[in-house]
Amino acid sequence: MAGHSKWAQIKHKKAITDARRGAAWTKLANAIAVAAKQGGGDPEKNFRLRLAIQKAKEDNVPSANIDRSIKRGLGELGGQIEEIMYEGYGPGGVAIMVEAATDNRNRTASEVRSAFTKHNGSLGSPGSVSFQFEQKGQMFIKTKDLEQVSLDAIEAEADDVFEEEDGVRVYTSPTSFEAVKKSLDEKYEVTDAELVLAPKQTAKVNDAKTVGQAIKLLEALDELEDVTATHSNMDIAPEVMEQL
Repeated sequence: MAGHSKWAQIKHKKAITDARRGAAWTKLANAIAVAAKQGGGDPEKNFRLRLAIQKAKEDNVPSANIDRSIKRGLGELGGQIEEIMYEGYGPGGVAIMVEAATDNRNRTASEVRSAFTKHNGSLGSPGSVSFQFEQKGQMFIKTKDLEQVSLDAIEAEADDVFEEEDGVRVYTSPTSFEAVKKSLDEKYEVTDAELVLAPKQTAKVNDAKTVGQAIKLLEALDELEDVTATHSNMDIAPEVMEQL
């Protein structure tokens, strides 16, 4: 993998406030429902579902909500949920991929399009952006011993390791994701474990104003209830990152 977007790092530092917890729980519930729909309702046999449940528990989502989301994904509660991918460009020409889970395709498309338009972006057609990304496993380990964690991650056959201010972000291939996470779980507290769309190449943005505009767009998309994840190839210049 050639690129590491700073958007993942910025999202990691964003705290979920009490005022937004209801929306956060809805996103987590949607992710669980989609995972169950795609791979079945048994988390022991469905790694994606297991990850979604783990993230929900980390955010204190009640077990009853989790069980209901699984049943919803399996079609036992009525109403069909589907996963949709949107593609577009933001300020500075940064490429953006948006994952959504919805029971109303028209509503979600309208909200996503509105966010792009309002924040100086443009929603693209299918295939206009996706070729710039590839699916990867991602996880984060908070540590001060960056060198040792990096060595352990590589030994566990991770694809790439990026050192950040307060820890290490690890990328794997989708097929080795589960094995690498299991290996690192034995030594460290692994968080933010999920499948992501990682940029093959990043687009460096050196202007603070443009970075601010792009972040506002990404945050607006991320705050939509139907959106489960956002991915960008934006690489922020170090001097601008320090200002943020």
